[in-house]
Amino acid sequence: MKKFLAMVLSLVMVLSMFGCANAEGFSGEIKIWVAENTVEFTKAKVEEFKAAHPEYAEMTVTVDPVGEGDAASNMLTDVEAGADIFGFAQDQLGRLVSAGALVDVLPENAEIVKAQNDAGAVSAVMMGETMYAYPMTSDNGYFLYYDKSVVTDPTNLEAVLADCEKAGKNFYMEINSGWYQTAFFFGAGCTLTYSTDDAGNIVAMDCNYASENGVKALKSMIKLAQSPAFVNGSSASNATNLGAIVDGTWDAGVVKEALGENYAAVKLPTVDGYQLGGFGGFKMLGVKPQIDEAKLAACDALALYLTSGEVQLARYDAVGWGPSNLEAQKSDAVQADVALSALADQLQYCIGQGQYPGDYWTLATALGDDVLADKYDAYTDEQLLEVMTNFQTTAGSYVTK
Repeated sequence: MKKFLAMVLSLVMVLSMFGCANAEGFSGEIKIWVAENTVEFTKAKVEEFKAAHPEYAEMTVTVDPVGEGDAASNMLTDVEAGADIFGFAQDQLGRLVSAGALVDVLPENAEIVKAQNDAGAVSAVMMGETMYAYPMTSDNGYFLYYDKSVVTDPTNLEAVLADCEKAGKNFYMEINSGWYQTAFFFGAGCTLTYSTDDAGNIVAMDCNYASENGVKALKSMIKLAQSPAFVNGSSASNATNLGAIVDGTWDAGVVKEALGENYAAVKLPTVDGYQLGGFGGFKMLGVKPQIDEAKLAACDALALYLTSGEVQLARYDAVGWGPSNLEAQKSDAVQADVALSALADQLQYCIGQGQYPGDYWTLATALGDDVLADKYDAYTDEQLLEVMTNFQTTAGSYVTK
């Protein structure tokens, strides 16, 4: 594997030095992996690209249904056998770069990406000063859906809970999930991120959960769990007697059907004087290194087109994926999308989900389970600080020595 990647990169450098890029285009084969529900859409857009670029009219493009999660895993298993262009989620970027599965974006394309996409999406495709992928969406995160006949003030969690309690309705949030749980800790001013080396090993952690802010966040979680309206969960499909739920765009249709004319959504509320934050997520297209410089140029051109504002907006119309392109976000259709508008507001208070060790998710679940079991209800601030200190110490133990 490493020998193959070294050969690819060496040959690409040599070909570039001698100006061997084929200005006449490319007529070979390109393989693309995208989510199953976008396969036909992608095929159609590839044909549009070929029609608009005669130099690529003769190339053969295969589009296979391989979702973001599987694509990254498959590329990491065998880069050489993997797709030339593939979709993946931003939390896989570091691992893919370390495995040599991504070639950096051409400087001229990187400038286009930076100018045309929102800051969060641009940040998500960068490692240091280098851009490694093309942003495709800005639509993965969570926010507040609510019944506007029940909730009178969705901007404040205490008020939301009071309204739900008064109406005998349920408020859903999954506080024993390491993904949703960060809404409290990041919102309160805490940090928990990991860094990786070139081999993908986790080599450092930046965390300050063992702090006054960490205690504040934990106390907010404890108070939420004590509300008679609270139900631990994040799946709208499983929700009953729904007053409000912290969920994502993937459940918009389910929530809308449940709430009917009372359907509404906004960014997460404040709690105990701070704005709830959390993770944000983005989908992107990556291009793997190529020996053939002409093929690499074709892949770059096609990836840039498939993530352009025009195609992002068309993809939204086709399958509902929220665009990262700034002009596409301004379209009437996207602006009228209640869930996407709520998410766009929330993403201002989120960080992109990077690479986290599997044990982190288990640790976060255990913390949430203890809250749900009322373990900390009578704890003093000093005792809660000890809980957070132990949490931080354990989280740090996952760093490779």
